[in-house]
Amino acid sequence: MACGCSTGLLPTITKNSGTGPVPAAMTEIRFYHLTRHPLEEVLPVMLDRTVSRDGRRAVVMASSSERVEALNAHLWTYNDRGFLPHGSRSDGHAERQPVWLTDSDEIPNKAKVLFLTDGAVSSHVDSVDLVCDLFDGNDPEATVAARERWKAYKEDGHALTYWQQTGEGGWEQKSNT
Repeated sequence: MACGCSTGLLPTITKNSGTGPVPAAMTEIRFYHLTRHPLEEVLPVMLDRTVSRDGRRAVVMASSSERVEALNAHLWTYNDRGFLPHGSRSDGHAERQPVWLTDSDEIPNKAKVLFLTDGAVSSHVDSVDLVCDLFDGNDPEATVAARERWKAYKEDGHALTYWQQTGEGGWEQKSNT
């Protein structure tokens, strides 16, 4: 399945016309509108690309400890031909985990990519390079809440992109700011 969650990053400091450094770029935030495949199918692919291809650490914030543990169990079994190193509070050693699953607003593994699921919001948006906000497009309340988060991030000056699943399960960029 194609995925728009490449974690190529924007430069944080650039030179201007001699007046000194430009402030660090705002965090890039990507909204992923899930319509064809559920989070359990999409998230492992995105995490694998983040860790294996891009060499980055990630945090996944979910809505509850039960949801975290369900995702944790799923990530151990979703692919019988591969391994995605990850952990949660029940596993411990957060600082060693390339992917940390949590229901708390934390980044204990020095991640630079933050995945927000189930409508989660984080106070750490400005301390990472990329945020991927995944929401269930088949849930009208989740869609309305995602629109509100988009507006708030836009007001804060973040670079935003909106990706929607295609009929084939890939991703199509529908909007950006």
